[in-house]
Amino acid sequence: MKRTTPHALSVFESLESEVRSYCRGWPAVFDRAQGARLTDEDGHSYLDFFAGAGSLNYGHNNPVLKRALIDYIERDGITHGLDMATTAKRAFLETFENVILRPRDLPYKVMFPGPTGTNAVESALKLARKVKGRESVVSFTNAFHGMSLGSLAVTGNAFKRAGAGIPLVHGTPMPFDNYFDGQVPDFLWFERLLEDQGSGLNKPAAVIVETVQGEGGINVARAEWLRALQDLCHRQDMLLIVDDIQMGCGRTGGFFSFEEAGIVPDIVTLSKSISGYGLPMSLCLFKGELDVWEPGEHNGTFRGNNPAFVTAAATLDAYWADGQMEKQTLARGEQVEQALLAIAEEHQETEARIRGRGLVWGMQFPEAPRASAVCKHAFELGLLLETSGPESEVVKVLPPLTISSEELEEGLRILARAVRETG
Repeated sequence: MKRTTPHALSVFESLESEVRSYCRGWPAVFDRAQGARLTDEDGHSYLDFFAGAGSLNYGHNNPVLKRALIDYIERDGITHGLDMATTAKRAFLETFENVILRPRDLPYKVMFPGPTGTNAVESALKLARKVKGRESVVSFTNAFHGMSLGSLAVTGNAFKRAGAGIPLVHGTPMPFDNYFDGQVPDFLWFERLLEDQGSGLNKPAAVIVETVQGEGGINVARAEWLRALQDLCHRQDMLLIVDDIQMGCGRTGGFFSFEEAGIVPDIVTLSKSISGYGLPMSLCLFKGELDVWEPGEHNGTFRGNNPAFVTAAATLDAYWADGQMEKQTLARGEQVEQALLAIAEEHQETEARIRGRGLVWGMQFPEAPRASAVCKHAFELGLLLETSGPESEVVKVLPPLTISSEELEEGLRILARAVRETG
């Protein structure tokens, strides 16, 4: 495939900050996108196995959602509305209650904390501390919850934490599921610290957890581990926060990633694909008795992204009213799992490990540079892939949920070739 000329990228290199990252692995100037494909300005097509880091679960420019958005804009619907009552917000709230919350018997109030995932996490942490009157929050090894200071304090990655430039306090890490490879009973250390008056652990207000750690390396928590965590939180008077920003909105099968475990978290954060179209939007959901906010106590200029409310409501109507989305995601996930296992079998010398749920999968290489090399070559072959994990040792497979079986197979063949040709 012909590579983008240096001149085409010159303005990004000369004017944009060095902080840019994804564009370094994908040196192309993208121009159009539809479904599971992007096209650069030279006309080259790329299959997308990244889906906007999970923000595009329903693909690029989904025609159903695009139509709803265009109709809304053309009739001069409200764009910016702070937290004012609007017809778009009402339609979203009613649809979310009828399609998502009520069928699952979930007792949540809905808060619009701001446009991004880290806004949702910050509001969840603030609320938990306000409710319990305590400062400490427990997180888990290899967790990722966002880039603002409160979210970084409960994030595990040392590189990202160092970017804060100040001490990150009031967060305590505990071992995630299988951190000790099954050699230590679940929550042995955590529970011992809670019960020992000499442990030095301040009584936590809450525990925050991802059911599948996306940025941390596609680490999948077992359902029984999550149930035991909920039980521990109840016994120790701590709130359970599930960060479902990347794994919610159907990524693991059910709309919420915690449904399979049969738990009901006290607080849930959603963002990324909640708008359905890639428009900025986030939610903080919490049980009604936790709604102790004073009016305006948590604020934000862009809480009311009304075009996002429009596409979010259209998404729920189109994909979550009949239960078919979950079945398709699980079927596509099985297709990915079998393909990755076949790749690992073909290249046993790599000792690659496969793990995932639904349509989020990872292939971990003991030699970390191999994962980056696979992603680099996959791009050259027309496939967008990213790495994850503390050493970027995992190739992350995160296609749109709406991808066809044929497109999925095409991308998996490219991945297999990339692994074969980087050996």
